[in-house]
Amino acid sequence: MPTLLQGRGIGGIVSWFIRIVIYDICVTTIQEVLGVGRMTALFIFLGILLALSIGGWMLRRRMSRPADSDI
Repeated sequence: MPTLLQGRGIGGIVSWFIRIVIYDICVTTIQEVLGVGRMTALFIFLGILLALSIGGWMLRRRMSRPADSDI
């Protein structure tokens, strides 16, 4: 089973740090705008990500049913 950075070298490490910075900016923005603690902002951010992923999953299921019925 490959690890997160296996075979990616420096590019994988840079990509990982860019993601961390983006997530930190999002959490910090939520924290400042809503005036909540950092942990609360993190849970709000995770909730938003969860809602988006469930919405995408539902849209994918809805759009794939017509394609399956044509087969």
